[in-house]
Amino acid sequence: MKRRTLDLLFSIGGLGLAVLLLVVGVVLTTNANFANNYVHDQLAAQHISFTPQDKLSDEEKKSDCLREYAGQRLTTGKQAECYANEYIGLHLTSIAGGKTYADLGAPQSALREQVAQAEQAKAANLADLQKQLAEVSAQRDTVFKGETLRGLLLTSYGFSEFGRKAEQGALAMYLGAALLLLLSAAGLLHALRTPASATFAAPEHEKITT
Repeated sequence: MKRRTLDLLFSIGGLGLAVLLLVVGVVLTTNANFANNYVHDQLAAQHISFTPQDKLSDEEKKSDCLREYAGQRLTTGKQAECYANEYIGLHLTSIAGGKTYADLGAPQSALREQVAQAEQAKAANLADLQKQLAEVSAQRDTVFKGETLRGLLLTSYGFSEFGRKAEQGALAMYLGAALLLLLSAAGLLHALRTPASATFAAPEHEKITT
């Protein structure tokens, strides 16, 4: 095969792959921008702000990200992760001894049954049971709201991570496309400089001596 023909084939193929990588990179960049903008808009609409530095509790000050984002508006996925785990998560552990919404279900149901029985029997401890039920119900309601908000914020964080991965993928595509473009350009230059009669890996014919 002619060396110039081989150079042209590889160069044209490289250019085609470079274009393909560029297209993939553009698609990934578009997806990354959508994810980042969507997360930003959704979080900004909630008007959540981190506690200022001078108002952080001793426990909150132990968190590096709460100190870093102190006083800022919550608008990014990383901020959402911090707020969910380090702020909401911290305060949820101080409610009902760290019990979850599901954990508080059984005590609440048991107290409701006890209150119903006490009402029928006109028991003297009815008021005390009603107070306990109200406290457990309030705790469970607060924990439910906190866990729900925490879950939503972590979902936003997860969505933002897809955007970050898309950005990294796009960068890899652009670098790959640039490398292929350089190699293709080098191949075309080599093809122009190669004599038309030059061959690639042609067998050498031995001279017959007499």
